[in-house]
Amino acid sequence: MADPIRWARYRWQRLISTEGREGSRPSNSSNKCHQSSKAIGKHRIVIPCLGHFKEEYEKVSKLYMSNKIRTTKYTLLNFLPRNLFEQFHRVANLYFLFLVVLNWVPLVEAFQKEITMLPLVAVLTIIAVKDGLEDYSKYKMDKQINNLLTKVYSRKEKKYIDECWKNVNVGDFIRLSRNEIIPADMVLLYSSDLDGICYIETASLDGETNLKQRQVVRGYSEQVSEIDPEKFSSRIECESPNNDLGRFRGFVEHSNKDRVGLSKENLLLRGCTVRNTEAVVGIVVYAGHETKAMLNNSGPHYKRSKLERKVNTDILWCVLLLILMCLTGAIGHGIWLSRYSEIPFFTIPEPDGKLIPPTLAAFNVFWTMIILLQVLIPISLYVSIEIVKLGQIYLIQNDIDFYHEKTDSTIQCRALNIAEDLGQIQYIFSDKTGTLTENKMVFRRCSIAGQEYCHEENAKRLESYQEMDSEDEDSADHQCGSSMHMSKWQGQDCRAVNEPLNRKSLNLLPASHSALGREDGAGGAPPSGHVAFSSPIETDVIPDTQLLKKFSQISSHSCDQSEASSKLSLETMYITDFFLALAICNTVVVSVPSQPRQKMRLSSLGRMPIKSLEEIRQMFQRLSVRRLSSSPLPSVKESLSESPSSFVSKLSVFRMKMASPALDEAAQRAAELHNMDSPENSQVPQELGMVNVAAGCEHNSATSSVELSPLPKLCYEAESPDEAALVHAARAYKCVLQSRTPDQVTVDFAGLGSLTFQLLHILPFDSVRKRMSVVVRHPVSNEVVVYTKGADSVMMDLLRTASEDTNNSEMEQKKIKERTQKHLDDYARRGLRTLCIAKKAMSDAEYAEWLNHHFLAETSIDNREELLLESAIRLETRLTLLGATGIEDRLQEGVPDTIQALRKAGIKIWMLTGDKRETAVNIAYACKLLEPDDRIFTLKSQSKDACALMMSKILEGIQKNTSKKQPGQKLGNASATVSTQSPGFSAGLVIDGRTLEHVLHDSLQNIFLELTEKCRAVVCCRATPLQKSVLVRLVRSKLKAMTLAIGDGANDVSMIQVADTGVGILGQEGMQAVMASDFAVCQFRHLKKLLLVHGHWCYTRLTNMVLYFFYKNVAYVNILFWYQFFCGFSGTSMTDYWILILFNLLFTSVPPIVYGVLDKDVSAEVLLQLPQLYMMSQKSLAYLPSTFWITLVDAFYQSIVCFFVPYFTYYGSDIDILSFGNPVNTAALFIILFHLLIECKSVTWIHTAVVVGSILFYFVFTLAFGATCKTHNPSSNPYWIMEQHMTDPVFYLVCLLTTCVALLPRYLLRVLQGTLFPSPVLRAKHLDRLTPEEQREAIKRWRDDCVVNCRVELHATSRSSSSVTGAVSEESIASVLPTSKTPL
Repeated sequence: MADPIRWARYRWQRLISTEGREGSRPSNSSNKCHQSSKAIGKHRIVIPCLGHFKEEYEKVSKLYMSNKIRTTKYTLLNFLPRNLFEQFHRVANLYFLFLVVLNWVPLVEAFQKEITMLPLVAVLTIIAVKDGLEDYSKYKMDKQINNLLTKVYSRKEKKYIDECWKNVNVGDFIRLSRNEIIPADMVLLYSSDLDGICYIETASLDGETNLKQRQVVRGYSEQVSEIDPEKFSSRIECESPNNDLGRFRGFVEHSNKDRVGLSKENLLLRGCTVRNTEAVVGIVVYAGHETKAMLNNSGPHYKRSKLERKVNTDILWCVLLLILMCLTGAIGHGIWLSRYSEIPFFTIPEPDGKLIPPTLAAFNVFWTMIILLQVLIPISLYVSIEIVKLGQIYLIQNDIDFYHEKTDSTIQCRALNIAEDLGQIQYIFSDKTGTLTENKMVFRRCSIAGQEYCHEENAKRLESYQEMDSEDEDSADHQCGSSMHMSKWQGQDCRAVNEPLNRKSLNLLPASHSALGREDGAGGAPPSGHVAFSSPIETDVIPDTQLLKKFSQISSHSCDQSEASSKLSLETMYITDFFLALAICNTVVVSVPSQPRQKMRLSSLGRMPIKSLEEIRQMFQRLSVRRLSSSPLPSVKESLSESPSSFVSKLSVFRMKMASPALDEAAQRAAELHNMDSPENSQVPQELGMVNVAAGCEHNSATSSVELSPLPKLCYEAESPDEAALVHAARAYKCVLQSRTPDQVTVDFAGLGSLTFQLLHILPFDSVRKRMSVVVRHPVSNEVVVYTKGADSVMMDLLRTASEDTNNSEMEQKKIKERTQKHLDDYARRGLRTLCIAKKAMSDAEYAEWLNHHFLAETSIDNREELLLESAIRLETRLTLLGATGIEDRLQEGVPDTIQALRKAGIKIWMLTGDKRETAVNIAYACKLLEPDDRIFTLKSQSKDACALMMSKILEGIQKNTSKKQPGQKLGNASATVSTQSPGFSAGLVIDGRTLEHVLHDSLQNIFLELTEKCRAVVCCRATPLQKSVLVRLVRSKLKAMTLAIGDGANDVSMIQVADTGVGILGQEGMQAVMASDFAVCQFRHLKKLLLVHGHWCYTRLTNMVLYFFYKNVAYVNILFWYQFFCGFSGTSMTDYWILILFNLLFTSVPPIVYGVLDKDVSAEVLLQLPQLYMMSQKSLAYLPSTFWITLVDAFYQSIVCFFVPYFTYYGSDIDILSFGNPVNTAALFIILFHLLIECKSVTWIHTAVVVGSILFYFVFTLAFGATCKTHNPSSNPYWIMEQHMTDPVFYLVCLLTTCVALLPRYLLRVLQGTLFPSPVLRAKHLDRLTPEEQREAIKRWRDDCVVNCRVELHATSRSSSSVTGAVSEESIASVLPTSKTPL
């Protein structure tokens, strides 16, 4: 079974990850399969084909699809017509088809019918073969997937039998075992797990390797035995099929009309893998192409590059040129015929004896000339461009500099046709977290009850990690313990967990990294570095000394039953609730490192050895308390006004009941020492509490006389790094999350023992609320408690108001809020990510009232998200602020250097983040997006009018400062000082999410864009995913600028898809961004080489190749055109038609392809050191309209020389037509190929071999053709022509003279350009010829010149308003590049 599973996983990775795009439109190739049988918005009823449902099932089942899939586009019957239909969507193919049909008309026939068909047939055949092979590979994979086996309940045999996937239908019961792939979307009705949980791996859908919890539908999880399909009497009503992986709405209606709501937590998606459960049973609700996985399979991604659009425009110019030449020929032919007063001897009358009038003859010649000069439209250009792009993509993917050793991954090029756009990027829109930063969240500081705890020891530990190189950090991942810098807090490592798939590429078949065979933990667990959010820097937290002392006071207070002071009790309650919130307000999955895919369970009987009757008594006490905590209804009602001291007192009693027996002796000693109240003894409980809390895995204490049994090592698998960081921080303080089930969460809190909270509800985080909440029943007070964490921008508005509390509590809460806000601002200035932690206690009556509304929202299908949002907002009010956290997310390696280089390249960078303003600005300074000399303008307003007024004032301030260069005064919220060190003026703009709503209004868009153009950087904070995409679309459409968006998470998908070029980061938050991107890199620093080197190369290579194709075709076609002046514009040729057609198809087709793939104008090292060279490709200087027309003029000149030099050489001789055409054709071959060598910036042996090979192939073909073919064309005879010319010295002299005269102007132009006025690229190329020392000195002088010229240019441009869409000349680029000559 292992091989089919491994293969099926590979196939799903290919199908979903490579071709699919998260959240994109349905596939065009399979639209018929994706159409739901019911209209969108209607519901789907799912019933089994069993019992009394049989008749109804027969009616309903016809409306739904089977589970058979077909991703192929063609069948044997429709392949040829459909493929031809799709290929003829290209205008060029239609044009050549028109010529083929036209050549079949006898009056305008120019060639043999077969010859005219040759180019079109060749191109169509190549593309058809390629499409056919791709489709056949899909067919084979579809066939194997459809024939995979799964267990389906048979109503005939009354048991589960093996059935192929393709035979599964909606309403079937499926039974799956561990490691099996889910064949269809199904609702989970049974799990062998005692808690009704099923863990699945969704890596094939979203790339996330962390396990996801799915739970049995409420009401079925209590079953002791497996569900019997024959007794299933409920019906399921759910929404129609859609591609939203994160949403599922519906309900189960039982026979008694009771309804139970369904959500995505109850749905097992096709393509996912069951990981830790021995058996699960579900009923299929979506099958085949209606499953969410298939609806996300949108087919291959296609974008049109900017260069491709330009090429299409220039081809239209070539069409106009062709029409002009054909009109000239038609008019000339008519005039030529009208000059004969008598009937010319070559005019053949019609069968009826009448002659064709000159006007009609001219009309016929027009179409004949169209056929003759058809090569002017380069049909092979499209095929050549595709081949060149594939070659460029191959070079990018095999660049070793893009390889990232830690993740064992490299760059992925997912869009094959926009590589040249990488060289024209003008704006970069970047996410912050995980893109500019490492997405390794490290707990740095916290504030509890208004008291800040700086964690200085932890900060020193982080400094030690920063000094470690990557090799040391990788080796630390393999050790079972903390680093040597943490010897004081050393403990057992509990981070090890394995990853089921190799993260290198989802497109590769995992052979050595297969998850199969490792599920039982038989082999050694791989290093923890394979698990997201589990590196030592994230998991190892050193507690703060002051806070740890207060924890010891909690322990000692639990032993000393005397009433403490009110302040101490209040602070104790805050600390307790704060860390409880950190531990349980999340969706973290707990597992064991030795068996990482197994859920962690707590055994009440097996945790400690039972040695005495006293221990047995304590065990029953623990069991009784747990039964109390897990009861559905409270047995004792507690008042909300319960005093903090009584709460602590109950915690104390609870601790005495829950304490581990082996700890009794140490606890009693600690209590005795605490009661002695002596200064020298007061530290003992603290030391007991400080033992081994850093690594999170407890073992025996050096101060305890009783040897403790080690607790099970735990491993946390979180969906986000923030959750992991907070759970590990709580664990460092011995508030350990031990297990999680759908119904309860168990936390081991310091010395209090295991607290089991009944988990009532989880209200997940969303971008609207910006917070997450859990609703639990407290095991001590039996109250319903809401723990909430979220952004301070929304949390502060949800706190209790003053009128609801007594005066003392009101003052205390107000002070706590003020102090906490100061701490939050300080954390943000330090660049930390901030979260507020709060709680709310509810009475049973309040909870019952809210639960009634929430139940209605859960069971609703229409508008469920809106109703659940309203329900969550109704609950999250009147909160009590507990504290705040500050989490550090360090910058990735090389980010500041990369941003500086990209800005020197003329690229504007915007940072779009959801973090608060202070954090975003701090990170912007750290990564050098903002400089200390920049003047920062903060745009923040509450209304549209105020926003417009503020932007106007900021614009006035910028213009005033750029004109006077004096420090400006405060303008609204924008205040800063202008640098006196730089003569130029540099501004940065910071804008928050609320103001973005006003700015994006139609009336303010233009002034906003005008403001951003005058700023060197823009930072948008508190931005939602939708606002990110709207900003990118705004800049792209309004400014007509080339945009690039880069991100690493699902919240960046819309932004990545809107941009001209989307780049995903292979980060720790899954593969959603990668799946939606055009290119995927491992680190932000890789963007530097991707744009500055490969982007520059791809653009210059492709543009030069396109221009060369236009030159080649125009030059060769014009030779035929000049001949028309000497043949009465009759549409004949002086070259054999076979050689004429094959000239562009074979003899001169390979050299430009090699030129487009391998040409290198400047080395990668120089391009990286001189980012200013990127402006040459960014401003399209290699392909300006003037460049195109100059190329055509040169082609006209060369064609004139190529025709008239042989003409005047053989003038007056008796040479025949084909003997005259042979030297013309041969000279044209030499001119076109040597022209390519002149344009090559780096001639390698491959270039030389291809050019020489093309020449040899031409001579071999013409010699063989002339020796064997006597009457290929009735009107010509090429027999032995080349053989005769090979013995004639005049032939060689004609070819040599023609080639030299034709290429002399271009060669002289290149020589003069390289000596008198070299371009920046040419000067940079000369640097490669210098010695390393000379090169470093020359680059240093170059950079100094660039700095001076940039400042002058910045000041000059700031005085005048510039248009973004205006034409750019090479002189404007040279103004910011050094004007000195090559530094030799």
